[in-house]
Amino acid sequence: MTTTLDRLGEIDQADVVRCARVLLRRPLLRAGGPEAELLPVVHRHRATLTELFAGVLGYRLVVERRFARLYKAGPGADPTRGEPTLTPRGYAYLALAMAALTTAGRQTLLSRLVTDVRAAATQTGIKVGDDLGELRAIASALRYLVSLGVLAETEGTVTEDEALLTIDTSLLGQLVTGPIGTAGSATELVELARRPGPRGVEHTVRRRLVEDPVTHYADLTDEEAAWLRRRARAEARLLERCFGLATESRLEGVAVTDPEDYLTDIAFPGQSTIARIALLALPELLDQAPAWAEISTERVTEVCQGLVDAYPAAWSKQVVASVPRLVDDVLALLVALGLARRHEDGWLLSPAAHRWQPEPDATPRHAESEAESEAEPVRGWSLFDGEGETR
Repeated sequence: MTTTLDRLGEIDQADVVRCARVLLRRPLLRAGGPEAELLPVVHRHRATLTELFAGVLGYRLVVERRFARLYKAGPGADPTRGEPTLTPRGYAYLALAMAALTTAGRQTLLSRLVTDVRAAATQTGIKVGDDLGELRAIASALRYLVSLGVLAETEGTVTEDEALLTIDTSLLGQLVTGPIGTAGSATELVELARRPGPRGVEHTVRRRLVEDPVTHYADLTDEEAAWLRRRARAEARLLERCFGLATESRLEGVAVTDPEDYLTDIAFPGQSTIARIALLALPELLDQAPAWAEISTERVTEVCQGLVDAYPAAWSKQVVASVPRLVDDVLALLVALGLARRHEDGWLLSPAAHRWQPEPDATPRHAESEAESEAEPVRGWSLFDGEGETR
């Protein structure tokens, strides 16, 4: 597939790919924010980047001198996507704060903004209180707006009793992806935000390849699956050329990874206790099942408890203090990676999880041993066996 990159020299091609990768990771790139030094390069190549994102992914790109905004498709009902610092309540206050800020002018007092947010909540039928949880949810929403550059703490901070806040109205108007004026409800707004690109199946599938760690054929429509099977090799070359991504195709689906880990929001295998226990639990949980393996929460608990007991000094004591919570965290990680999903009263493990077959570093020791050393980080492999082959 010919891309806009073909019209550029090697140096400009490298700059465009670098900018595209940064925009995929930071859809709102702004002056004063992370990697702001790249804004001049983005602005210089704005025409090429706009054409690249529109053609390859069906994404709209807006570039000004002070910011660049890549409008991605919304994640819809995917529970694993979102800002980790915000709870569902925090997201509600974020939406209410954005609504209140549209009529606040250039500056506002923190107390006035909170009053306006509470008033907006009342108008929409949302019950608000003064307990600590409510206050934390409001504060987290406002801190998130500060991190985006929409709010600037001119005097004081949003965690204090009072503060003077300056509003960047230009950035505020760039936040929402979906067409607010068209949507008649919040649900419709989410659906419109995640609608397919102008090329239908092509953009829908390619977005999944770029945004998700693994795409299972079973999760695609017949038309989408047929398109991906037919186009697998060409898509691998395209994603490597445009975004520096590596693609691995297998019978069950396609995994796309970033060799530099820059676009990897969840590192796996990882060095945390949760990541290592999840990795070591996979072989026992899969039990050589060739397809999706059905397991119960009790089985996951049994395997995790066994690993905690076998390697007592290898884990963070705080993390393994509560095994039920550990199990929840392990399952949440596997779900976020696309390796597990809810199924009736239990769970299904993806056949892609067979890629990891780790071997323990040492012989298990009893809990009373004090000489146990921290386990070495497990070597990371890609999602499926081999690279670039189809079996």
